[in-house]
Amino acid sequence: MSLVKGIHHVSMKCCSEEEYRKTVVFYRDILGLVVAREWQDGIMLDTGAGIIEIFNNGEESLEKGTIRHFAFATDDVDACVSAVAAAGYEVFIAPKDIVISSQPPYPARIAFCK
Repeated sequence: MSLVKGIHHVSMKCCSEEEYRKTVVFYRDILGLVVAREWQDGIMLDTGAGIIEIFNNGEESLEKGTIRHFAFATDDVDACVSAVAAAGYEVFIAPKDIVISSQPPYPARIAFCK
């Protein structure tokens, strides 16, 4: 049985206000994605089958095709992290509960691994 239900979101990081504005215009205004939430450093747009998360606080330009991260949807973050760690992969942010200060606020349980 898979611990993963699907891709929750793909995260991109823009390195300038102009790049951020153009990226948001493309996904929101041209493709018509609905804003799920916004906060000072970014926006989440709903694709209907997952989220595109765009940050406006990047410091340097990355190569085309580079994403900041992608997140899986799961019912059990802790079980996923245990399986990843048991297989020898690095967990660099242990499972923790957060609330993204967006409108609307977004509670989540997260962890990061390589």
